[in-house]
Amino acid sequence: MRFAEEQELDLVEISPNAEPPVCKVIDYKKFLYEQKKREKMLKAKSTQITVKEIRFGPQTDEHDYEFKKKNAEKFLKEGSKLKAFVFFKGRSIIYKDQGQILLLRLAQDLEEFGKVESMPVLEGKRMTMFIAPKKKK
Repeated sequence: MRFAEEQELDLVEISPNAEPPVCKVIDYKKFLYEQKKREKMLKAKSTQITVKEIRFGPQTDEHDYEFKKKNAEKFLKEGSKLKAFVFFKGRSIIYKDQGQILLLRLAQDLEEFGKVESMPVLEGKRMTMFIAPKKKK
């Protein structure tokens, strides 16, 4: 402590759990700045995964399907996860097999851009399927 006072700097405890505790004689404000800078760098390196949704009806027309497939392709190329779902309104729940066929067809069409994370699952009035983007080489 005396040495730090002579230098007009601060005595900063680096790792208090070590035996004996590790301390450094440095400017405390500079230490905090570098610590924030290090944390920011680590945060920048970590990737944020976004989930994009695409909604279909059980009797989605061919043109609408192609349009939504093109958007799904774009989302997967950007690196976003894709949540494709078929929404059944009213009595259209009787067409759940058509909804499943539609989602499986989408998965097959997008095979080169992403892989299926979970197969189509019916939850209430929604049949949901997740597709994750393939890793870039």
